[in-house]
Amino acid sequence: MRSHLPALHYGRMDPAPALYVIRINGHLGATVLSAFPALVPRHAGAHTVLTGLLDRSALYGVLAEVEALGLDLLELRQLTPDRKSPGLSGSRLRWPRSERTLISLSDDAEGKVPVPRR
Repeated sequence: MRSHLPALHYGRMDPAPALYVIRINGHLGATVLSAFPALVPRHAGAHTVLTGLLDRSALYGVLAEVEALGLDLLELRQLTPDRKSPGLSGSRLRWPRSERTLISLSDDAEGKVPVPRR
């Protein structure tokens, strides 16, 4: 019988919080936005974009809330800090344009399907 090695992150605590951008279809009102107190909302066209620092468990909580409210999740991106920058500029973190798309949905003939991004 073959055994599998544990994953590299097995047994470790959640990594440090990361900056996430979550795009939701439609303009969310104040009542719905109150379900996401850790995120900063802004309207971009016909979508609402939520941005904030989340650790893994907080991210899963936000995604569970999106599902529970029946919201249409369009995209989830994790922004990564610039390794060349000193990290702090005054009192603010500097975040570059480098990012990793975790979920992106697009339309096809049968509806919305996940499009894997690498």
